[in-house]
Amino acid sequence: MYCQEPENTLKSLQHAISLFDGVEFDIRMTSDNQLVIHHDRRVSIENSRLQGKSEWVESWTLEDLESEGFLSFRAMLEDPIIHSNWVEKGKMGCIEIKRPHPTAPMGGGYFSRKKHNKHITNIIKIADEILDEFQVPHQNMVYYAFHKGMAESVTIAKSTRPWAALIPYISPYGNRTTQRIESFPRYLTTPFSSLVKQHNNMGSSMLPCAIEYFIAPHNKLPFGKTMGLHGKGLHNLTRIRKGMPTYIWPTKKIHEKLILDAGLTGLTDEANPQFTWLPTGDARWVNPAIQPLDNQQQFLLNSATEENHLEILKQLKQEVPIWSECDNARRVELISMWKKSWNWQKSVDEILQSSSKSSPPWQASRLIGHRGSGMTSRPVISE
Repeated sequence: MYCQEPENTLKSLQHAISLFDGVEFDIRMTSDNQLVIHHDRRVSIENSRLQGKSEWVESWTLEDLESEGFLSFRAMLEDPIIHSNWVEKGKMGCIEIKRPHPTAPMGGGYFSRKKHNKHITNIIKIADEILDEFQVPHQNMVYYAFHKGMAESVTIAKSTRPWAALIPYISPYGNRTTQRIESFPRYLTTPFSSLVKQHNNMGSSMLPCAIEYFIAPHNKLPFGKTMGLHGKGLHNLTRIRKGMPTYIWPTKKIHEKLILDAGLTGLTDEANPQFTWLPTGDARWVNPAIQPLDNQQQFLLNSATEENHLEILKQLKQEVPIWSECDNARRVELISMWKKSWNWQKSVDEILQSSSKSSPPWQASRLIGHRGSGMTSRPVISE
C-alpha cells in the first residue's frame, strides 16, 4: 500500500527520483549560510513546537531545522539513491530558489533590489559549490526562482549552470489569494509568445510555465494567440516555442498525457506507483525521457486497454532500453522523431553532441516529481 511521504523530505525525494525522470524541490538559506530543502517562508511545523523561536526559516540554523526533520541540500546529495539517479542515471533536478519574506532576516526589506539580488546570488554560489563537489552534470539540473533579478544574480555568482526566471513574478509575501490577485494583471498582459521572447532575451535555459496558459477557459485570457494542448492551440504552441524546454505545473492527471504528447515537461503531484491508468483512458508511462518510446512502442502503449494495460506496461518496461543503453542508431531515431513532432530547431547532430551518454537531450519531454512525491498538507513535519 502506497503512503505518500511529506514533501521535500528524503524519503519523498528518493521515491520520486527513482520513479520519474527527475525531481523538483525548493531550497532556502539558513541563518548560518547553509542550504535547507523547504518550501514555505514559515518553518512548517506545528506552532507549539516553535517554542518562542522565529517563524521564518531564514532565522534558524541548519542544525535546528535538521533536528525538526528537515533535510539539508548537502545531505540530499550524500544519499546514494539520490546521487545515483541524479548523477549516473541522467535524472533531472529542478531547484527552485526561494526568497525570504521581506521582513525576515536576510529578507532585505520590500524595496531593496540590491539586497534581494545578493541573497539569491549567495544561494547560487553555495549550491554551485555543492553540485560541483558531487559532480552533478550541468545538463541534469536547472535553477529557477520568482526573482526579478535572476539574470543579474546568476551573472554576479559567475554560475555557468542552467537557470530560468519564474514569470509572471509573484512576490515573496502575502497569501495564495493576494498573490494570485497581484499576479493576475501580469498574466493577462504576458501572453505565451511574450514569455518565450523574455526568456530567450534573458538567456534562460528553459521556460517554467503555469498550466493556465494551455487549458480553457484560462488560456483565452492573455493577449495574443491562444495556446493549447491540442488542435490549433497546440499548433500555435509548437510553432512559437520552437522546442524551448517548457516545464508545466500543476500537471493534473487529466492533462498529463496531453502535456507529454505536446513535448512539454510535466511537474506532477501524483507519485503513487499503483496509479497506472489515467482518467483520460490511457496507460501511464512515467519515464518518457529516461526510457523513451519509439513510434512503434508508443503505438502499443496507446492501444492499451484498462484490462490489459498492466501487461503492456510490464512488456515495455522489460523491452525498452533506458537512454544510457541506447545505441547511436536508436538515439538518432528518437531525436529525429522528437525534432519533427516538436519543432526542435537544432540539427540531430547538434543535439547528439550536446547530450551526454547517460542524460536525455535537454529538450526532451519529462515527467518530474513536484516537491519530491508531491505537495502535502501543513504542517509538513508533525508529530
